[in-house]
Amino acid sequence: MLRPTVDMMEALRLTRQGKLQAAMAVLQGTPVATSPPSGKTGEAVIDMVPPSSQSGGAWTASPTNAGSRLAPRGETASRSSNARTSFFDRLRRSASGTTHSELPAGATFDSYIFANEAGSRNYKLYVPSRFKGEALPLVVMLHGCNQSPDDFAAGTRMNERAEQQMFLVAYPAQTASANPSRCWNWFNGRDQQRDLGEPSLIAGLTRRVMEEFPVEPGRVYVAGLSAGGAAAAIMGATYPDLYAAIGVHSGLACGAARDISSAFAAMRDGGYRTDASSARTRTTVPTIVFHGDRDTVVSPVNGDQVIAQATPDSGLVTTVDRGAGYTRTIQADRTGRSVLEHWTLEGVGHAWSGGSPTGSYTDPRGPDASAEMIRFFLQHTVIPH
Repeated sequence: MLRPTVDMMEALRLTRQGKLQAAMAVLQGTPVATSPPSGKTGEAVIDMVPPSSQSGGAWTASPTNAGSRLAPRGETASRSSNARTSFFDRLRRSASGTTHSELPAGATFDSYIFANEAGSRNYKLYVPSRFKGEALPLVVMLHGCNQSPDDFAAGTRMNERAEQQMFLVAYPAQTASANPSRCWNWFNGRDQQRDLGEPSLIAGLTRRVMEEFPVEPGRVYVAGLSAGGAAAAIMGATYPDLYAAIGVHSGLACGAARDISSAFAAMRDGGYRTDASSARTRTTVPTIVFHGDRDTVVSPVNGDQVIAQATPDSGLVTTVDRGAGYTRTIQADRTGRSVLEHWTLEGVGHAWSGGSPTGSYTDPRGPDASAEMIRFFLQHTVIPH
């Protein structure tokens, strides 16, 4: 795919100033790709590098080699989508290029591939060392822009949680052909619908893990950061029968944008159709949200909108818990079980709270988002209808 020569910094600057028409003129006045990504006709991609300490907290235009800067490691291994062997055979298989030297003895973190009509995606699966074939919960983790499964696992330390608390973790990998900065395409209409686009791929690989490994019925969860957080919100909205709860860190609500211009607007001011009434037309799932109050990439109002979209008509009791560096708003059902949690992180920007500096876009300060998400997730089970 040809890379568009768009002055994205100028477009973002105009968007932040509220000059959306001018921003669109910048975007539209440049050559377009001669071949659409992943067979998606007429859909744009956001080709931006997320903030870092080097960029001073601002998004920057992606260089031509941005896709390889944090290219996934050990993801060259593949297997036929119709291969059927026992999960014990899969545990013994070591994926080509996968390094296990830092894993606990007996644990595996192998690479696989899933394909359907919408395309294909690599994913990695962590299986804890004490696994003996019993059914375990499954957590699906969706990385942010310019991240990989290895990078995201390192930054969130979710594999360490899985080792301690015994669950499986799957990490789907976005491709550079679908988005040059490896962002999940949360702003494209096709990628906001059940059984289409990226939701079908993420749900499909989730079900593949459930077919080939013993997964505890009704205990499957999905979480993500930034673009991955927005994708997690989409998965909760489109597959409430599959995911028992979702976690959205620094992300946006399902339907927050419909194209590239409204994506920038949503990141700055919130989504265009994400009020509570939009959720009443579909089943909602228990949701936990983390968002820094100093996030200048995705406005904190988006965290409010994720919660609003997940809020049922009635029946929840609200309490507020304030601690060191955070405010947690809890909405619980009549049994006292938390159904919605909104963590506002004081002084935190666009980064995974309590994460490890060995991964990208993390802030070691503040609550441990991974630990709190798992605590929240394991309270919830999907009840078959």
